[in-house]
Amino acid sequence: MPTTLSVNVNAIAMLRNRRDLPWPSLEHLGRIALKAGASGLTVHPRPDQRHIRFSDLPVLRALIDDEFPKCEFNIEGYPSEDFLALCERIEPEQVTLVPDDPAQATSDHGFDFRADQDMLKRVVARLKSRGMRVSLFADGDGDVEAVRLAKSTGADRIELYTGPYGGCFDDPSGAARLIEELGRTADAAMAEGMAVNAGHDLTVANLPALVARIPDLAEVSIGHGLTADALEFGMTETVRRFLRACGQTI
Repeated sequence: MPTTLSVNVNAIAMLRNRRDLPWPSLEHLGRIALKAGASGLTVHPRPDQRHIRFSDLPVLRALIDDEFPKCEFNIEGYPSEDFLALCERIEPEQVTLVPDDPAQATSDHGFDFRADQDMLKRVVARLKSRGMRVSLFADGDGDVEAVRLAKSTGADRIELYTGPYGGCFDDPSGAARLIEELGRTADAAMAEGMAVNAGHDLTVANLPALVARIPDLAEVSIGHGLTADALEFGMTETVRRFLRACGQTI
């Protein structure tokens, strides 16, 4: 199956929040992205609502349910009680758990699966009991034992943190080294029966090499680079460019 694309709308929400106005509209741009072939939408609500607002979630949930029932809603966040209750209320198809401190500007590391094992087992079981797929944010550093521990939580997937790879946009040798580490991590997860997602600083330029190394990559979640390109190419053409970079025929 080709790698699918979930469009992260956090950056769009951050732009909207600069003014007390309803535009740019997440619902409208989400609709354009899904019409263009994206498989779903991703949000990462934070306690301070600095980008996604809690009031956005029912709107995006209804957009998918009413107009794109084959698409998915993915909610990312740290598994606090408030976050878990939010997921239970909105019922996304996928929950991606991340180890962020609420004050962090953005995600920048995966879980310590050794230290967080017991907590993750409880959280994963709770979410899966409500029918949600669970993905865990993971460092793509080739640590096979960490992958085994991720599997033992009961999670369905890992999401490879690709920030360091994305940061090597001007360092081909560094990118090659990191993509091999990401590939080894993905290989270990798939050997354990887990599917693999990826996200953070992925672009049209660096996606093809990642998909070539991990041909069974299930999904990429992309926000910053996709939103930046949409300013130049428009949302429809940008989604199509990213789908082609994922290996899809458009």
